[in-house]
Amino acid sequence: MSKKSVVIWNGNVRDAALSILLAVDKSQAYSNLLLNETIKRHKIEAKDRALLTEITYGTLQHKMTLDYYLEPFIRGSIDHWVRWLLRLSLYQIHYLTRIPPHAAVNEAVEIAKRRGHKGIASTVNGVLRSVLRQGVTSTAAIENPIERLAIETSHPHWLVQRFVDNYGMEVASDMLHENNRPPVQTVRVNTLKATVEEAIASLQAEGLTAKQSDILPECLHITDGQPARTKAFQEGLITIQDESSMLPANVLQPSPGMRVLDMCAAPGGKTTHLAAIMQNEGSILATDLHPHKLDLIDQNIERLGIEIVETAPIDGRKAPVFLQQESFDAVLVDAPCSGLGVMRRKPDIKYTKREEDLANLQKIQIDLLDAATKVLKIGGKLVYSTCTVDKKENEGTVEAFLAQHPEIEAIELQSLPKELAEKQANGMLQVFPQDFGSDGFFVAAFRKKGGSN
Repeated sequence: MSKKSVVIWNGNVRDAALSILLAVDKSQAYSNLLLNETIKRHKIEAKDRALLTEITYGTLQHKMTLDYYLEPFIRGSIDHWVRWLLRLSLYQIHYLTRIPPHAAVNEAVEIAKRRGHKGIASTVNGVLRSVLRQGVTSTAAIENPIERLAIETSHPHWLVQRFVDNYGMEVASDMLHENNRPPVQTVRVNTLKATVEEAIASLQAEGLTAKQSDILPECLHITDGQPARTKAFQEGLITIQDESSMLPANVLQPSPGMRVLDMCAAPGGKTTHLAAIMQNEGSILATDLHPHKLDLIDQNIERLGIEIVETAPIDGRKAPVFLQQESFDAVLVDAPCSGLGVMRRKPDIKYTKREEDLANLQKIQIDLLDAATKVLKIGGKLVYSTCTVDKKENEGTVEAFLAQHPEIEAIELQSLPKELAEKQANGMLQVFPQDFGSDGFFVAAFRKKGGSN
């Protein structure tokens, strides 16, 4: 985190939230990283931590809706930071029930005084008290259905249109609303060190509530507490991972003794999942374009007691230059993508992404798959995954890849629970955030049947 993004903690949750929001907006800092760093740096207590997280993410998630509500009450131009203060304050007034509206207004006025002057404080007070008296304008007044959905869910118009074109109004609407709900906190049990029952007992002994998922048996849902601060985490019984991102390793399902390549592997969640499935027998090469990210994988494999993983700073697109042809039994390509499936965890994504950004990603994805085919053995299995819900990056990439590689065939996804197995089509599975409260995710599986590379 750069110096210009550092948040000074003075014991005031709303002031800290405003600083984070301004840093995200000005420096395009990642909200989740900045928030976590603020909490860690200043050792913020649980009560304040929960409120800071809620009002920071909530304000970001509903930014466009808040602007729509504020617009009738703002006269003339206002400073950029003042607009963020108004958004932050209106979020508390409109969306939170346990914070008295007058308390949110008074706190906003005090922050305006500290950061500005009495004139700004008067403006903030006037705008917010007018909102309290008159109420906000319903989004039902917006006639255009795409624009209404965009404002209602606070997603850019182009993105809403793209999702509606891809999946229809009903699915798109469900997804966009789900993006504004808090994500389920999940962990994966490290079956090399503990059973599901042992992991749950360990977490419960420290006061956390843990429940086994109905979808993936190795996944636990945590409804309170911080699993990363537990002995279960420190001792390697669990690791933090979203449930959807557990799917690729389950679909690849490598057997003990295999030689596996995990491209774009950092921070190592899927790598360590593969090692657990392989029962710590065989070998996994985990590569990543960024050498410093390999340290994250090394830390994870040490904590989880994994002995079969080696790491290497290799651009996956150049894998055939550095690795022997047709030498891996299985390859996982968890490709760089737009991240449109994780917007509720990283709400700033929806405001920083541009439609032209998505067009450039497909070439990288296809290049990675091309490289994977060259190092994959005949008869070997290849899995492609992304954390996006964009059809071009997912089905579009798969179709383009298969058209260029007659030696590759799509195969049915194995080792899926019944609920998901029924959703797959043509060797592909698209998971939406509303399906079971996880991130949006895509998985496809292939087999190399032979022929020219």
